[in-house]
Amino acid sequence: MSGIYIMKIATYNVNSVNSRLPRLQEWLQETNPDIICLQELKTDDTKFPVRAIEQAGYGAIWHGQRAHHGVAVLAKGETPKEIRRGLPGDSADGQSRYLEAAVKGIIVASIYLPNGNPKPSPNFDYKLAWFERLIQHAQVLHASGEPVVLAGDFNVVPTDADIYNAWLWRADAVMQPEVRDAYRRVVAQGRTDSTRSVAPQD
Repeated sequence: MSGIYIMKIATYNVNSVNSRLPRLQEWLQETNPDIICLQELKTDDTKFPVRAIEQAGYGAIWHGQRAHHGVAVLAKGETPKEIRRGLPGDSADGQSRYLEAAVKGIIVASIYLPNGNPKPSPNFDYKLAWFERLIQHAQVLHASGEPVVLAGDFNVVPTDADIYNAWLWRADAVMQPEVRDAYRRVVAQGRTDSTRSVAPQD
């Protein structure tokens, strides 16, 4: 008799992996995910707490940056195989916001999309340009026919129903029409919005 295996994939903006390492370890024990995407590591590659992660039963790859950004992919009982470090499309982009790996038979990308505030500003322009690069690369991944998970902190509020007070946040970059449209374009490539699938809009 064959069984059905349900894989648990989680994403966690850890906001400094070393400062919050005890809580991360507790969370791993409490939730026991198979794959985890971390964002905002806020440490360079040499200071990522790989031994503590391994002691918790997880292999890891990471793309760090001192004091800012940084992403990682963790997997229970194995080390993910790195495919891509950094989002293609801009060789001058030095921010650590994208890491892609093959793990447990799927492709997983840990994403920390730029915040973009304030609007207008170069930060907002960078956010939109980064989103366009993500859309292009995500289409390549989708066309490969491989199972793909894009997980992380997208810094987007897709609809007013996704935030407690849309009016209060109306000027924030995460609420802007251009940003929402970019997010919809990623999903429209043939993806399932996992949040929306378990929490449909009324």
